[in-house]
Amino acid sequence: MRRLGLAVALCLLPVLGHAQDRAQTLADIRAELSALAAEFNALKSELVSTGAATSGAAGGDALTRMDTIEATLARLTARTEEVELKLNRVVSDGTNRIGDIEYRLCEVTEGCDPATLGATPALGGGTGAAVAPVAGAGAAPATGGAELAVAEQQDFDRAKEVLGQGDFPGAAALFATYAQSYPGGPLVPEAHFLRGDALTQMGDTAGAARAYLDAFSAAPEGPLAADALLKLGEGLGALGQVPEACVTLAEVGTRFPGSMAATQATVAMQGFQCQ
Repeated sequence: MRRLGLAVALCLLPVLGHAQDRAQTLADIRAELSALAAEFNALKSELVSTGAATSGAAGGDALTRMDTIEATLARLTARTEEVELKLNRVVSDGTNRIGDIEYRLCEVTEGCDPATLGATPALGGGTGAAVAPVAGAGAAPATGGAELAVAEQQDFDRAKEVLGQGDFPGAAALFATYAQSYPGGPLVPEAHFLRGDALTQMGDTAGAARAYLDAFSAAPEGPLAADALLKLGEGLGALGQVPEACVTLAEVGTRFPGSMAATQATVAMQGFQCQ
């Protein structure tokens, strides 16, 4: 039984280690649990076939102990599937909400035809099985360790420089071009966010709200996500979409409790008389 226990322990170590790794997906963990269960069953069959389970060679009531381990593996697998199911529901619900907001923004945006809107990308850009750490609002935007090309950094810096000079139309155009030129780049969420700021200064509330929505969708757990969601909610309220604004602002407190954005969202909800 010691050999069996050691084998199980050695197999569990990588599973537990990977479970703490935020880059590890739930699907990977479930696959490893399945492999571990298969190996365990093989060891159990070997133990029974050799008679060690009943002869006492394995020590103690081996079958009872193996049944306990087997039950634990089953609980771990079931729990993993439960978490994955809940996470997928959250992603689906969030994606649907963003799609609804995009549609409503399009309705109040001049020249936008809701019929031309494509499918809304999944929240977070994936299935949601890999959970990223939540960064506090107001933190300096990070590139996630990605190395930027020289031209990419220069284009972003140029857009920020134009924004700082007060050329809001020019900055909005440069940030839009940047996001289109470097899709998926680490600075794209910030580019969308700053484009929203530029459009706000121009009085284009609908355009700004869409930009903040793009910023949040690009990195829903990123350092600018809370502020992007806050400004999106405020923009929806200014556009007369008060029910949607209330839902969005309430989401700030739910997703980012204790943040400055959450406090500001509460104040904004009072201003919109959210129930």
